[in-house]
Amino acid sequence: MSKPIKEMMRDELIQRFDDADSVAICGFTGLDAEATYNMRGRLQDKEINFTVVKNSLARAAFKKVGLDTAIDMLDGPCAVAWGSDSIVTVVRELLDIQKNSGALTIKGAVLDGDVFAGDAAVKQLSTFPTRDEAIADVVGCVLSAGANLAGCLMGPSGQVAGILKTIEEKGE
Repeated sequence: MSKPIKEMMRDELIQRFDDADSVAICGFTGLDAEATYNMRGRLQDKEINFTVVKNSLARAAFKKVGLDTAIDMLDGPCAVAWGSDSIVTVVRELLDIQKNSGALTIKGAVLDGDVFAGDAAVKQLSTFPTRDEAIADVVGCVLSAGANLAGCLMGPSGQVAGILKTIEEKGE
């Protein structure tokens, strides 16, 4: 491959990864064409980008966009997955695909500069809450305190209202 073509391909990868701060690195050896097609369609439905990369070009692109920590995982045939609302969603979907077809391997992932390499680390990453789940947890905590306070305030006043109603009914 000529040098100008490599530069064009590297620039294309830099453009693709420019907005990505987290990526997952996968090995796809052993996936047949039909399984790959189905996997790509499934990932596309969830707005997850999946691209097969030439490792030397991906290394150069990762250095350029600040994903230096992912470089060590580029070994053998690799594909990069990123996108959706968070890398946790990407990893969860890849683990689900891996469960259905044993050929896909997840080499690791990078979340805001932290490396999760190996099966145990990737599974641990999949248990992290996504951004939306974390926001929902915080909102739930805030609202539960308000609901508890309202219950405490409403409980005694309801009892007093019940007693007053009973006294009123007996007085008639």
